[in-house]
Amino acid sequence: MPKVVKGAKAEWGTCSRTVSLGGITRNIPYWNNSIAVASWSKILILDVTTGSQIAILSEHTEMVTCLTFSSDGKSLVSGSHDKTIKFWDVQTGGVVKTFYGHTGGIWSASISTDCTRIVSGSEDKTLCLWDIQTGDCLNTINHQYVVWHVLFSPMDPQHLISISDGKAWLWDINGHQLYTCDGSHISFSPDCTQFALCNGEVVTVQSTDSRAIVAEFHTADNAKFCCFSPDGRLVAAAAHRNAYVWDIASPDHHLVGTFVGHTTDITSLVFSSPSSLISASIDDSVKFWKIGALSADQIATDSGSSMTTSSSIQSISLQPRAGIVISSDNDGVVKTWDLSTGLCKATFQIPISKNIGSCQVDAKFLDGRLIFAWYEDTKICIWDTEEEELLETLDISTKTGCAGLRISGDGSKVFFLHFAGIQAWSMWTWEPVGEVTLGLKKIPYLDSLHIDSSRVWIHYRDSPTQEGWDFVTSPVPFDPSTGRPHLNFIGGVFWQTDGPCWIEDTATGKKVFQLDGRYAEPIDVQWDGQRLVAGYGSGEVLILDFHHLLPQ
Repeated sequence: MPKVVKGAKAEWGTCSRTVSLGGITRNIPYWNNSIAVASWSKILILDVTTGSQIAILSEHTEMVTCLTFSSDGKSLVSGSHDKTIKFWDVQTGGVVKTFYGHTGGIWSASISTDCTRIVSGSEDKTLCLWDIQTGDCLNTINHQYVVWHVLFSPMDPQHLISISDGKAWLWDINGHQLYTCDGSHISFSPDCTQFALCNGEVVTVQSTDSRAIVAEFHTADNAKFCCFSPDGRLVAAAAHRNAYVWDIASPDHHLVGTFVGHTTDITSLVFSSPSSLISASIDDSVKFWKIGALSADQIATDSGSSMTTSSSIQSISLQPRAGIVISSDNDGVVKTWDLSTGLCKATFQIPISKNIGSCQVDAKFLDGRLIFAWYEDTKICIWDTEEEELLETLDISTKTGCAGLRISGDGSKVFFLHFAGIQAWSMWTWEPVGEVTLGLKKIPYLDSLHIDSSRVWIHYRDSPTQEGWDFVTSPVPFDPSTGRPHLNFIGGVFWQTDGPCWIEDTATGKKVFQLDGRYAEPIDVQWDGQRLVAGYGSGEVLILDFHHLLPQ
């Protein structure tokens, strides 16, 4: 889980427990503080609070692939690669009846609310309807492909739903097709007024009556499983090894959090309460997630600061070698934050005018000194915070305004971007290094996500165009796509609310983490390929650490 440092803007989910098993099922049903999980051919009943085993059921001869509790929790239905479905008495742990007839492994099974019938989906490309009392197959509905998911319609027990070949099918119990749409998994809200449908990288929440789309969400990979919270306020979906939870009760239908921790595909999700989510994965583990206030070790407050402030953050500087983050606000207050603890190490007051703008300030920790730079009245001012003295002022020749100011990653240069070009000076001799003319056709921005000793990356508003310039001796253009870290921030300098941004694995092209909702609209942001640091108008600083996603 990425680490949050100081002032979380919304609640985060944390993994409170991991239970390691073998051969996890495709679904983990919940009932009365317990879940059923398969470990190869055995079925384990686990206590949700402690993670301990309550019971072990073992009658299948091959891997158990699906499980579901009856509506009263007294019975359990299981399906297996041994081509059988079993109906269990949960209290005694015994098999009440075994259903034979499929010629392929079972992938899904569901029980009717009155506990009189079972529906199953199989590798043999059929859906079967069973009578629990007699064990007879009442009807078989043929499909062209494997039937991955089946359930009784919660609105009408005479209707069945199946998932096959990337489509959701609605049938009556006589096998007549009533409706079909694209989708790989479907789940209904507790009151059955809505359903969630996974379809590729999109998860939609729709009205059960009209099928009108109520909300639409996006995931980094194909979403394969989804579910509602018991109160119907949240929807969760699993895509690859990550889980996502959205709030559909709020007007903005925002992302609550991305849950990172599994090492391979998630095979099942279930809510045990409105604030607790459980996931199972091919990595042979079950994880218990908390959706709520951060635990004590997940957030560090500003307890070490002698000067608290809620002024808007104007600049963020990530200094991984020094192990700190530097923030500055529009009152001229500069703070250094410890990357490992998240605690404020020091606070400084800079002689700077208020509300000068986020593009006009930067700070670096150089040779044991904190150096601060800002733009004011056509001058760049360089300030030594410890000596409390002005080191230099640089006169700006242009009158086109400030579009960005940055000290280079190694502290050797200071870059000034105006609306017609880039200027650079040496930080130690104060001599000009060079200047680039950009023209006035587009509004340029310094990309704070890519800054090293001599290179700068330029973005343009409302344009995908990006340019790179190397000021090692004199300005030389270079390919701006070079120098990408293993993990890359997708979204550029414009981190907006009109769509999610992502952390992408550049080796595989896979999106591994979604940035949306509470992460949106920072004043300033920096990224080094492992940590993402952002400052907000509320005065809050956020650090997300993705080291666990890097190759070992």
